[in-house]
Amino acid sequence: MNASTTARAVARRELTLAITTEARRQIARHGADGLSLRAVARELGMASSALYRYFPSRDDLLTALIVEAYTALGDVLEAADARVDRGDPTGRWLAVCRAARDWARRHPHEYALLYGSPVPGYRAPRDTIDPAARIPFALFGPLRDGWRAGLVASRDDGPLTPALSRQLGGLAADIAPDLPPVTIGAAIRAWIQLFGMISFELFGHLVGSVDPADEFFDHEIIAMAARLGLPTP
Repeated sequence: MNASTTARAVARRELTLAITTEARRQIARHGADGLSLRAVARELGMASSALYRYFPSRDDLLTALIVEAYTALGDVLEAADARVDRGDPTGRWLAVCRAARDWARRHPHEYALLYGSPVPGYRAPRDTIDPAARIPFALFGPLRDGWRAGLVASRDDGPLTPALSRQLGGLAADIAPDLPPVTIGAAIRAWIQLFGMISFELFGHLVGSVDPADEFFDHEIIAMAARLGLPTP
């Protein structure tokens, strides 16, 4: 690779970063549905036609921001998990849950882009699937490893319907073949509850009840660990 090619690549990366940074500022001010490529170009002193060479449409720019946000959150959750002893599945679960809440509170607009109201007219492409999957994988990892080590109690949530059993069995085959379907179902419920709690806190729905939510959040993620069959912390 010659020097001019390297310089062009660096310039492209720097301008792409400037575009996505300005786009995040636009979203913070106007919401994701108010994102405008023309407004981003204007703020950067670019011609709209030049910006379109980087992001052909608003949806392409939104997709880039969504992938960046999922990647950032996934990095944070995996790092939190890695800091806890591998043989402590409950400690790992709690660390991942706390890291998800902390990231959301530090990056509320990015969180809203991932878990807030859908952007009218936007349909996420397949490019977002793998980055998004890192979040539940980070949450299920401590449960999966704890089960394999014999540290997770078996569950009895009653019989599953045949259709649900097939759904959960298929998920188990993809992410942890040795986990029984009922445990996969419990993990999905915990995933939904975790992000439901974070969303309620972030979007102001706990004001006047359990706000600040620190004690409530910790109590609930410990209770969730127990319901998952993880050892008592």
